[in-house]
Amino acid sequence: MYEFEGFHNSPVQMNPKNNLLEIEEHMYILDDVEKPNVFRNMFPYSEIPKIPFNNRIVPTNMPKDIWITDTTFRDGQQSRAPYSTEQIVTIYDYLNRLGGPNGMIRASEFFLYSKKDRDAVYKCMERGYEFPEVTSWIRASKEDFKLVKEIGMKETGILVSCSDYHIFLKLKMTRKQAMEHYLSVVRQCLDEGIAVRCHLEDITRADIYGFVVPFCVELMKLMKEYNIPVKIRACDTMGYGVNFSGAVIPRSVQGIIYALHTNGGVPHELLEWHGHNDFYKAVVNSTTAWLYGCSAVNTSLFGIGERTGNTPLEAMVFEYAQLKGDLNGMDTTVITELAQYYEKEIGYKIPPRTPFVGKNFNVTRAGIHADGLLKNEEIYNIFDTEKFLNRPVLCAVSNTSGLAGIAHWINTYYKLPDEKKVDKSSQLVRDVKDWVDGEYESGRVTVLTDEELIAVIDKNCKKLGIELV
Repeated sequence: MYEFEGFHNSPVQMNPKNNLLEIEEHMYILDDVEKPNVFRNMFPYSEIPKIPFNNRIVPTNMPKDIWITDTTFRDGQQSRAPYSTEQIVTIYDYLNRLGGPNGMIRASEFFLYSKKDRDAVYKCMERGYEFPEVTSWIRASKEDFKLVKEIGMKETGILVSCSDYHIFLKLKMTRKQAMEHYLSVVRQCLDEGIAVRCHLEDITRADIYGFVVPFCVELMKLMKEYNIPVKIRACDTMGYGVNFSGAVIPRSVQGIIYALHTNGGVPHELLEWHGHNDFYKAVVNSTTAWLYGCSAVNTSLFGIGERTGNTPLEAMVFEYAQLKGDLNGMDTTVITELAQYYEKEIGYKIPPRTPFVGKNFNVTRAGIHADGLLKNEEIYNIFDTEKFLNRPVLCAVSNTSGLAGIAHWINTYYKLPDEKKVDKSSQLVRDVKDWVDGEYESGRVTVLTDEELIAVIDKNCKKLGIELV
C-alpha cells in the first residue's frame, strides 16, 4: 500500500484555542488549468450574479489588534480629478490627527507615476509621522519597481491579479506563468530589503484553493527566506463578496479569510481586506473581514473610489468603536473637519444623507420626530454627535416646528454660544415663523430646506441689524 504526503500523514495537533485535536492538510498545489475557470454558475454575465450556499461554517477569529489603512490617494484618485500636492499633504495631516497617537490609521498608499504624486510622497515623508506610514502601489512590473527603489520606499503594494478573468483574459497568461511572474517581482523587492504588500485583485472571482492559497504558501516561503514582511491584501475588486454564513467561496468573505490564514499560513497581522461597494456591501464585508481574521481593513475617505467606491474610512472608525468598545485614541471630530475641507477647499459635494458627514445625517424632518427630539435628543439621535463630530443634532423646520423649533434650528445650525442664543421671544424667530406660516398657508406640504431658511434668516437679520456669525 502506498503512503502519500499530505492530509493522511499530517500531524494531529491540539488547538489551544478550543482544546480539540485537529488535522489540517498543508499541501495546496497550483492547479494549472488549461482553460479559465470563471465560475459561470455564479457569474452568468447575462443574468444577475448568484449567491449559492454549501453551509460550510468557519469560526469567528478576530485578531486582538485591528486597524485601518487608507487608499484615498491611490484608489480614491482613480475616480475623480487628481488632488494637488498641497491638498494631499493637508489630507495626510488630517489622517495623522484622526488616527491618533496609537496609529489606528496605520498606512496610506500613493501613486508614484506623476511628478505631482512623487512630490506629495516626499512632502508627506518629510512630516516625519510614524502613522500613517507612507507606502506606494505599483503594477507587477520591473519598470514600476524602479520608481519604488529611486524614492526609497520601505514598503510597496504590488498588483497581483488572481482571478482567471485577469490571468487568462487580461494578462494572457496561464496560472503558472502568472505566479512565476509575480514571485519574480516580489523577490526583486525583497532583494532590495523592501517589504511587499500583494494586492490579490479580483479575489471574489478567483480559484481560492487552485491558485490563491498555493500562491500565498509560496509568498510565505519567501517571507521566511528573507525575513521581511509580505502582506496579503484580499481585494474584492467587483464588490461580489458576501458575509452570509454558509455561502460558498469565492464569494464568502469569511471563507476567503479562513483560507488565507488557516490554509495559506498568512498571519493575522499581515492580512488586509479591500472592498468595493458595487452591491452595497463594502462596510459589512470589511467588518466581517475583521471578525474572521483580518487585522487591517483598507478604506478611502468618504468611500471615494473606482465605480461605486471603496469602504468609507469614517465608517470603519465607528465600526471599530462598536466592536472594541472605545476609539483607541482616534479623534473623530477630525472627520467633520475633513468633510468641511472637501466641501470648501476641494469642491467635492458630499451627498447630504451620507452617514456621519452629510449635512442632513443627523437632521430630523418628521414633525413627530422633531417633537421627541426637542424633548430629549437621545430619542432620535444615534449618539452624541456634538461630542464625537462637533455636529449638534438638528430639527428641520416645518409647519409643526413652532417658535421653539425655529429657535432650536437657528441656535444649532449657526452654533451660537450661550450669550448669543435666540429664544422663542426673539423678534428674529417670530419673523421667521411668520414666513414659515405663510409658506404652509399657501399649500406647501414639504419641510423647508436649509438654503431657504438661511436666505430668510439673512434677510431678517439685515432688517433687524443683527449678526449671527
